[in-house]
Amino acid sequence: MREYLLTLCITAAVTYLLTGPVRKFAIVAGAMPEIRARDVHREPTPRLGGIAMFFGLCAGLLVADHLKNLNAVFSNSNEPRALLSGAALIWLIGVLDDKFEIDALIKLGGQMIAAGVMVMQGLTILWLPIPGVGLVALTQWQGTLLTVALVVISINAVNFVDGLDGLAAGMVCIASAASFLYAYRIWYSYGIEAAAPATLFAAILMGMCLGFLPHNMHPARIFMGDSGSMLIGLVLAAGAISITGQVDPDAMNLFSGSERNTVHQMVPVYIPLLLPLTIIAVPAADLVLAIVRRTWRGQSPFAADRGHLHHRLLEVGHSHSRAVLIMYFWSALIAFGALAFSVNSASMWIVLGIAMLSAVGLVLLLLPRFTPRAPRWAEHLVPPRYRRRRAASAAEAEPSVTHGTAEAEEPEEAREHRAPVAAGVSGVNGATAIGARSRFLDRRKAGSSR
Repeated sequence: MREYLLTLCITAAVTYLLTGPVRKFAIVAGAMPEIRARDVHREPTPRLGGIAMFFGLCAGLLVADHLKNLNAVFSNSNEPRALLSGAALIWLIGVLDDKFEIDALIKLGGQMIAAGVMVMQGLTILWLPIPGVGLVALTQWQGTLLTVALVVISINAVNFVDGLDGLAAGMVCIASAASFLYAYRIWYSYGIEAAAPATLFAAILMGMCLGFLPHNMHPARIFMGDSGSMLIGLVLAAGAISITGQVDPDAMNLFSGSERNTVHQMVPVYIPLLLPLTIIAVPAADLVLAIVRRTWRGQSPFAADRGHLHHRLLEVGHSHSRAVLIMYFWSALIAFGALAFSVNSASMWIVLGIAMLSAVGLVLLLLPRFTPRAPRWAEHLVPPRYRRRRAASAAEAEPSVTHGTAEAEEPEEAREHRAPVAAGVSGVNGATAIGARSRFLDRRKAGSSR
């Protein structure tokens, strides 16, 4: 466990430290597109955050290769090399898209090629554990098609949900945490070495997301872009393929009694088509709804719009931060609920707990404008908008430099709940791509379309 944690920390540190220079490079390179109608952010923000995430991935694999216990993953399996090859290809396609906006069909073809590269190097689904039947071996073509489909679905599910600051990175971090606990349980508890690559992939993926999140939380100073969203989607799919289609459930017969019983116990997160959907169920549902919505209107399934789940949350009155936290809540509930159910599927307490937390989530969805207030003794521990006293009174006690901007004098609570501003207006709702907000008193200097 210590070596996995070390790998996670090194990956997070490299990603975090490189994101700042990558942001400056993206500004110089012009990877800072104009505000589009479907965008939520108000100011031009650089992309290419996936560059830092990719080098974080490389650093994590390099460190793991030199650790005593994790070195066996590289010597006994070709899966890390397969992951790096597919990740490099999909990352390159994403970088080109962040800069030049390549066609959606070209990106789809690149995703399939990246999945095919991983299949050629051994990262593929070899068998399926089917409930009530047992282990079913797949032919080469069946395994290839299923692997490519799983990779493409995961990549696009993560890419579609990347619409709010910190949303995609946080949701994938939650999913990878659940995947890490599941894979580590199989590797450590059952002594199955074939689960070690998936455990390593999940630890590295958590480090990539945790290192990028401080730069991407609202207001974001940089976006991961397609170079980042497609990259983490591919790494997430690679871990699911490794733990599902490479680990033989018959190896756990000693603990479960028979292969059929093993499949029944592991079915909540074991079937390949179910595992990625349970840990990224929210973006996957968003993907399905987007395809149905666009085809129903006669549009291309890849046509962008403002009908995603996070857009709906903003429309009903939730703030940016609260919409992200609600999506985090549902992702964690589904991912860790499936994880708990796989550990003990016979426990009624798990089902009741999931039902109660689901009810809490529904209540949160129905209270878009409710702002909780902290008790007075805890006011210094929470953000100003959750305090009983106005931010203005706090500003009187602690004078601040406003640089002559009207927004600096506005209470934070009012900024949180003020009416939406039309896309393209600069100087609001987020950090700018070049510096502080006060430097954009003239809208024309922000690269606005107006």
